[in-house]
Amino acid sequence: MSLKAAQINEKTRWQDLTEGLQIYEPGTSKLFHTGEWRSDTPVWLEEKCTHCLLCVPYCPDSCIVVQDGKRKEFDYDHCKGCGICVKACPFHAIEMKEGK
Repeated sequence: MSLKAAQINEKTRWQDLTEGLQIYEPGTSKLFHTGEWRSDTPVWLEEKCTHCLLCVPYCPDSCIVVQDGKRKEFDYDHCKGCGICVKACPFHAIEMKEGK
């Protein structure tokens, strides 16, 4: 079954569903904006950031974007607001704020 068939929507025919709605192929969260249900949001304080990148491997959703060896803004489409990055940053360059 293709990944498109695994994405159930109003146009999906019942014949295209697998038994028990099992998924037989690997998927990715990039197809889904899982950050929509976040209740707290990490805020990056660029002026405090040393670009040590110690926060990057701790993010369970790979939401800390790195480009040319420098940390960039969060990928809020996929960030669930767990706050692990706040604890990982030794320079206090990430804070949590309530809400989206």
